[in-house]
Amino acid sequence: MSGPGQGAVERAAIERLLDANLDRAREGLRVLEDWARFALDRPDLVARTKDLRQRLGRLHRSSYKLARHTASDPAAGLAHPAQAERHDAAAVLAANAGRVQEALRVLEEFGRLEDPELAAEAATIRYALYDLEVDLLQAGRDGDGRRALLRRCHLYLVTSPVNGLEAVVAAALAAGVRLVQYRAKPDPDLEDRHRFEQASALRQLCHRHGALFLVNDRIDLALAVGADGVHLGQGDLPPAVARRLLGPDRLIGRSTHRIEDLRQAVADGCDYVGVGPVNATPTKPGREPVGLAYVTQATAECPLPFFAIGGIDAGNLAAVRSAGADRVAVVRAITAAADPGAAVAALLAGLEAEA
Repeated sequence: MSGPGQGAVERAAIERLLDANLDRAREGLRVLEDWARFALDRPDLVARTKDLRQRLGRLHRSSYKLARHTASDPAAGLAHPAQAERHDAAAVLAANAGRVQEALRVLEEFGRLEDPELAAEAATIRYALYDLEVDLLQAGRDGDGRRALLRRCHLYLVTSPVNGLEAVVAAALAAGVRLVQYRAKPDPDLEDRHRFEQASALRQLCHRHGALFLVNDRIDLALAVGADGVHLGQGDLPPAVARRLLGPDRLIGRSTHRIEDLRQAVADGCDYVGVGPVNATPTKPGREPVGLAYVTQATAECPLPFFAIGGIDAGNLAAVRSAGADRVAVVRAITAAADPGAAVAALLAGLEAEA
């Protein structure tokens, strides 16, 4: 069927679609607004969220509401198992921010056909929401919250420069990684602007999944992108200097290669340490592996969360576990895997198995 009748049917369908997505976006924004109001006590974030919600409300035409017909909607009341997997406020916030962003994209696309003003406003709000979401998640991350999440992390992804890095990290997060370090090797051809853009994108990915995001070495970059902390090598700035620059709420990790390094990191007030390299690895060329003996020492003495690191993968994880480590940091085991999500699943399964 074509002609005027078909046009009226299509217009009615678009109006129902716009109404449904305006409702979704406004409801999701109200969830974010109430969290900013009652949990964060942040009037500034309340005002920003309310402004977005009310701007949409002003464009919610009566004709859209009159087109509503819930009884004939085949997806009304449809739930998804993922809704039962939101175990903390960060997950609820991320889910609702994602819901609003998806609804805004629909309003932007179909609004062009029926309501160009709504389409333009939806696009503007969608971009504003990207920053607002991060600010809401960041506001709930005080030092205690970050350190509590750190203690729950047993698999730590350290990035390396690979093609499609964002996709690799996204797959790892979807599979269960909750701690990511951005590590960009020194490269005269890699500008700081590119590092900033890449780190910003990864931080947003991590925070949407309720994961911690750290930056290797670069305290300035960590502060610029709103990271949860930094990881320092033995040749980097002293932890005391880093703490003065970062404040009390962000995390500081330290690489250690012998028990004396570990003791100093504890004395310096670090939040966690890396223990390794356990095996020789091209990530640290020229660095002699410390073997499993140091892992055993760290298990006996370290009062902080520690992550064994250095050439660890699903094939040798059992030996590392037997030495006492229940947390590991990996690079190539995930970034070089044909299926990063499957690699994460295998590593998590190995970490959960009896040592």
